[in-house]
Amino acid sequence: MTTILAIEDDPAILRGLADNLQFEGYEVLTAPDGEAGYEMQRLRKPDLIILDLMMPRMSGLDLCRKLRAEGVQTPILMLTARSEELDRVLGLDLGADDYVTKPFSIRELMARVRALLRRAQSAADPSSNLPNALRFGQVAIDFLKYEAQRSGEAVELTRKEFAILRFLASRAGQVVTRDDLLNEVWGYDNFPTTRTVDNHVAGLRAKLERGASEPEHIKTVHGVGYKFIS
Repeated sequence: MTTILAIEDDPAILRGLADNLQFEGYEVLTAPDGEAGYEMQRLRKPDLIILDLMMPRMSGLDLCRKLRAEGVQTPILMLTARSEELDRVLGLDLGADDYVTKPFSIRELMARVRALLRRAQSAADPSSNLPNALRFGQVAIDFLKYEAQRSGEAVELTRKEFAILRFLASRAGQVVTRDDLLNEVWGYDNFPTTRTVDNHVAGLRAKLERGASEPEHIKTVHGVGYKFIS
């Protein structure tokens, strides 16, 4: 049975999350703050973590940072308030996979939970076409360890950047549309926006290409999307 850990300091929200997730057939673990959530994750190794951004004892941002620094790759879905946009962006940069803004609908939450679980299962499936490693130019990528090097020096990539590059590499030489990337990396249609895809690709080029303005490997196909050339 798929196990989900919900970490939320509001008892009413936490209870609602647990009830609805259990109704959908998931095993649910709960924790009222970041420190308790950290210990629960360490002991039970859930398949997905739902994490409130603002909590006592250890914030969602601090917990996300700590888990990723320790190599924990469990998908993380953040719960945020509308006023926390900057922290939300920081959370994604620290390694969270997605977020839901409070107040949220249960239908939306469940859709994002299912999307994250599908992506995690697909990435772990040895029969999938997603590569586990990649080399091009002076770049070496280990997708399983989330490690990247360029000219022998470590390069920090976000989880979204790893996911975009992995998907492009799995279709090397083929055109991948922005909508394809949204569906594969973010997991649902038309969110956030195709502009977000462009921004992430620009970040990848800046970190990995010899000349970001004239990329050799992550090519733009104007009006359509991108193509990876090794």
